[in-house]
Amino acid sequence: MGEHRGGASSVTHNSVAGNAVIAGPLVMAGRVESLTLPAAPPGVTPRQVPQPSALFINRKDELGRLKATESDRRAGRTTSRIVVVSGLGGMGKTQLVAQWAAGELEQSYPGGHLYADLEEGRRDGAVDVSGVVAGFLRSLGVHPEFIPAGLGERTALFRSITAGRDTLVVVDNARQAAEVRPLVPGAGLLVATSRNALSALSMDGAVHIVLGPLDERAGVEFVQSWRVTDPDGAAAVLVRLCGGLPLALRAVGEWLARRPHLGLNDAVRALGTDGLPRLEDGTTSVNAVLDMAYQSLPDPTRRLYRLFGWLPGTTVTSSVVTAAGVPDADAAMGDLLTANLAVLVESADRPRRLRLHDMVRAHAREVVREIPDAERDAALRAVADFCTAVVAHADIRVLGPGRFRLQAPPTRTLEELCPHEELFTNGAEALEWLDAERGNLLALLRIAFEAQWYDTVWQLCESLWALYHSRKHHADSIEAHRMGIEAAQWAGRADVEMRMRNQLARAYYELGRYDEATRELDAAGELLDSAADARLSGMIWETQALVALAAKRPDDARTLFTRALEANEATGDRHGVIVQTYNVAQALLAGEHWQEAFETASEAAAMAVESGDDAMLPRLGIVQARALHKLGRVESAAESAMRAAEQAAARKLYAKLDQALGVLAEVAASAEDARLRAACEAKLRELRRDAGVPSGDG
Repeated sequence: MGEHRGGASSVTHNSVAGNAVIAGPLVMAGRVESLTLPAAPPGVTPRQVPQPSALFINRKDELGRLKATESDRRAGRTTSRIVVVSGLGGMGKTQLVAQWAAGELEQSYPGGHLYADLEEGRRDGAVDVSGVVAGFLRSLGVHPEFIPAGLGERTALFRSITAGRDTLVVVDNARQAAEVRPLVPGAGLLVATSRNALSALSMDGAVHIVLGPLDERAGVEFVQSWRVTDPDGAAAVLVRLCGGLPLALRAVGEWLARRPHLGLNDAVRALGTDGLPRLEDGTTSVNAVLDMAYQSLPDPTRRLYRLFGWLPGTTVTSSVVTAAGVPDADAAMGDLLTANLAVLVESADRPRRLRLHDMVRAHAREVVREIPDAERDAALRAVADFCTAVVAHADIRVLGPGRFRLQAPPTRTLEELCPHEELFTNGAEALEWLDAERGNLLALLRIAFEAQWYDTVWQLCESLWALYHSRKHHADSIEAHRMGIEAAQWAGRADVEMRMRNQLARAYYELGRYDEATRELDAAGELLDSAADARLSGMIWETQALVALAAKRPDDARTLFTRALEANEATGDRHGVIVQTYNVAQALLAGEHWQEAFETASEAAAMAVESGDDAMLPRLGIVQARALHKLGRVESAAESAMRAAEQAAARKLYAKLDQALGVLAEVAASAEDARLRAACEAKLRELRRDAGVPSGDG
């Protein structure tokens, strides 16, 4: 069958003969079947639960309950898929779960062991659960382009993926049931540690295990594992003075390890006859023991300890420690690890990350109260300057140097900023580093905002778009850009305020919160007259057009995209011209102007070929294919979709490859080309499998 080439007014929707042949069914299907997909990442089963300490305290009864719960679940004697381990801070909840996972479950749970410390993602008491689920999805092999935007969709995908393979999920520092429920796998078990009982989870059939202080027998057994002599029952006295708290006993053990000439009686005398003091709520304070541990550290390590008391966020790397002025950062970090006051944190990026136990961190905050404010401010300012520069470098690595930015490029190279540690070498590694630093950077933004370092705030916000947009961390983006807007106002920068409002509007747009996006865009629109660079106006018009397109107002979208196009033409931004021409074509397609949409996309494609903007070609090819399909030009539609698929595959653009194959399958279906349709559907299943998405999702 030949193609129908009439104008748009003479086109009938899907006017394709039932026995149409698309460029020879064997030829086109063969091209699909021979399409080389981007190489899937190595299939690594996550094992993220922290490794247990070598000095584990044998909680035989509690371990027994965990083992019994697992046995009952596997034998079908219980349907419970949640275990809550609760107890006061310093009781060893995480260590108990880590010991159980390492000792009993190493070969179990084929879906893997996932772990999250909810304290790292807590913002003003609340946890970005959506971000936690997104992290789990990436760990399970889901390509970032296939991770949905909203919590509900992410949770549904997470449960679909884990439904077919038992998965262990461990979450530390949960405060309420609502933080836990979305993290329950489709098949397997969730173990949550908490200082609270999380009683509401009883309605979900949760098993509750309460971890209390060590009794004398278990405590003495732990003290004797230090291989010290125990004259006159001093170990039992020490356990009583420490209130049976494992964390306190560990700190005493480290204090003695640094004083080999002393014994248990000396530790007893150091603690005094009353032992650890009591807090107002009747619980035991470990500060007296931590004071002993802190004083026993070398001076550089004490400086690092104090730094934890000042710094926002929960983890540090060697580069941050060095930037803050701590000499021999690696040795200081090693001292805290050896003293069991800190742990190494698993992350997907290059550098080693260190985190203090939460009670040790609380003690560090007490210690620094006695340090002069000038020392604190100098350390924070140095860290803020360091992070602003490194985040800017990461932004350039991820989005390229050609992106329009209001801030000047960093004055120091990445090698100058991090002479002893390589943080990232390319865009993919830079994105992983940004993601690993996400909680720290948002906490730093809060500190900088409170300190009125307004330039630091908006510069960080501008650079963090590389992370927030790429990884869809919309909750973080909203909080950050609200601060960025106010910082811009205090700094008297209308141009910055426009960019901050536009980036905030994009987060709302991605979440489908179009009214809120419109409010931010309207406020930015009031500043258009003060925009010295036309690209700022173009950005606002583009986002307004995207909202209009989502709201099914294609004519409004076309008008706004055209304005954005003209703004990019005025500044000579070739890439921007191609992008906005593509957007105009999308609006024409949504408005059912098929011929005009095809011609506009073709014009943009010619510009992209001429300027070497190859990444835009698959997008434009998809628009061309859809327009041609509506025009009844079946063979050309199939060829455009096929070419877009090949271009997307060559550039590892998973989402665009998925779209192109989907369009080609639609064309094949309307032409009743069963061979081609089957080839497309098979390739789509292969692609989604490689992208970690179950068939039918994403």
